[in-house]
Amino acid sequence: MLKRLLPLALCAALGTTVCLQASADEASVKKALETKLGTKITSVTKSPYLGLYEVYAEGQIVYTDEKQSVIIAGTLIDGKTMKNHTAERMHKLMAIKFSDLPLEYAVKQVRGDGRRVMATFEDPNCGYCKKLAREAVKLDNVTIYTFLLPILSPDSLEKSNQIWCSADRAKAWNDWMQDGRAPTGKGDCDTTAVQKTVELGRRLNINGTPTLFFADGDRIPGAVPIAQIEQKLAANAK
Repeated sequence: MLKRLLPLALCAALGTTVCLQASADEASVKKALETKLGTKITSVTKSPYLGLYEVYAEGQIVYTDEKQSVIIAGTLIDGKTMKNHTAERMHKLMAIKFSDLPLEYAVKQVRGDGRRVMATFEDPNCGYCKKLAREAVKLDNVTIYTFLLPILSPDSLEKSNQIWCSADRAKAWNDWMQDGRAPTGKGDCDTTAVQKTVELGRRLNINGTPTLFFADGDRIPGAVPIAQIEQKLAANAK
């Protein structure tokens, strides 16, 4: 509730006209840039620096001025705090609502009481994903939803379909990722879930595997130490 009220309070303090003008400016910048760049822009927000607008599209941030006379692709560092403003904004913009994930399309594994949850997007031929699978056996009291995202090769799609069509998907996944035992499923069942995951990966701008999501919506791309995953799970369980 507080988060919803803050923008209203700010508008009351600054005046409705100021707020409406800011929204209009952001809308005009968005419309103009979509025409120039030929791509759909997710959001345009006035940044607190140099009058620049933050433009978020296709999982990336660029900056421009009110007249779009320049388009800046790079990182903004706050000169006073030396914090990476762009990285902080990307962290927020790339977060999701965990409950929006179509978990029925994922391979589900429950360990212990399963009270802690995470989701991963992985390619069966991804070396970093195999490392993650071997390390993840150390996690307990967790439910892991693994979305099969075959983006590396045609064989990735074949293996994803075989794993999905296995009688025990979690076992087939672990046998392959942890021990190198190839899946024996024929891959001729309904593999809509794999196709839908590929589409979901595009919508979420997932460009590499593994990509991890946690209960608070935070995204961590790439291979990370198991200690960091455990820390994140513990924080969300509080």
